[in-house]
Amino acid sequence: MRVKMLIATGDITYAGLLSGYISEHYRDTIDVSVFNGSQGLQAAVSARRYDVALFDAAYLKEVETASVHLPLLLWSEHEADDISIEIGKVHKYRRISSIVADVLEHYAKVTGSRRASGSQNASITAVWSPAGGVGKTTVALAYASSQSHEGKDALYLDLETFSSIPAYFSSCGKSISTVFEMLESNRGDVKMLLQGIRCNESGITYLCGPDNYDDISILSKENIYELVTTCAEITEELVIDLSCACDARTRQVFELADKVLLIIDPTLHAQIKLAQFISQNNVFESIKEKITLVGNKGALISKPPADSLVCLPVVPSSDPVSVYKSLSETGFKREVQHDRKE
Repeated sequence: MRVKMLIATGDITYAGLLSGYISEHYRDTIDVSVFNGSQGLQAAVSARRYDVALFDAAYLKEVETASVHLPLLLWSEHEADDISIEIGKVHKYRRISSIVADVLEHYAKVTGSRRASGSQNASITAVWSPAGGVGKTTVALAYASSQSHEGKDALYLDLETFSSIPAYFSSCGKSISTVFEMLESNRGDVKMLLQGIRCNESGITYLCGPDNYDDISILSKENIYELVTTCAEITEELVIDLSCACDARTRQVFELADKVLLIIDPTLHAQIKLAQFISQNNVFESIKEKITLVGNKGALISKPPADSLVCLPVVPSSDPVSVYKSLSETGFKREVQHDRKE
């Protein structure tokens, strides 16, 4: 069900830009209406129940908002005398995506707790390695980009302890810590919040990293389940970048995943850790049918432990964005099948 939103402002140009952006980018989430004059505004608000309404200060003084679930004040520095009104406030003049994110965050917090419905849309791909430094994040983004090239809505979710998102994306949106807080408190609509704070760059939708590493470390296995299953409802292709640990939270993602990209590079330490994972950890046996082994940075694998294998070349660039984009164009078209009995 879409959020019924009213924008009530005398700035016709501003209202057009804001409502146009919402209609283009959030048409499946928000049903937006615009009111440009104070005359008849009270009748319009009374005639239809709105979930959220954005009011200019002048309009807010003239209308009774009891029928609006969440009234919010649109304000700017020029209206400083009016911001003492005791309701939520949204700053007018900044990037529209940030405005919408703020509005949906406000609304998500006042609605009832919303758990994942189980109506999963996405194919879930977990990207993992027992060894650090093998290029796991680059491969994860390359895979997400390759899915985007195929016309799919791809969402990248970084669950590493220390996020490297700023090295790959220039746009910095709201921290995913706001989602974690909602998961921990079991209050509010997580799906609504996720739809509001996700960013898009180079065809990949992504969620910005947490405020600090403690926000990741305190998540429970149940929190991870809720986060992943809810993300899977708002996209077609969910790519999850995991830390090198093989703890209960990682195993939870493995269980939910349709595919696991197991990354290795040519270094000896990566080869040793992969061998240890295969021989000493029963997790491998439980997920081996899902595994595609990815030999990154030109790694050659003579006896792959999985049926499916992708060999990614060395990309001669120090720019991580150039590397993942280059790999996305050709790398995942090289997937081949192997028979482990040979």
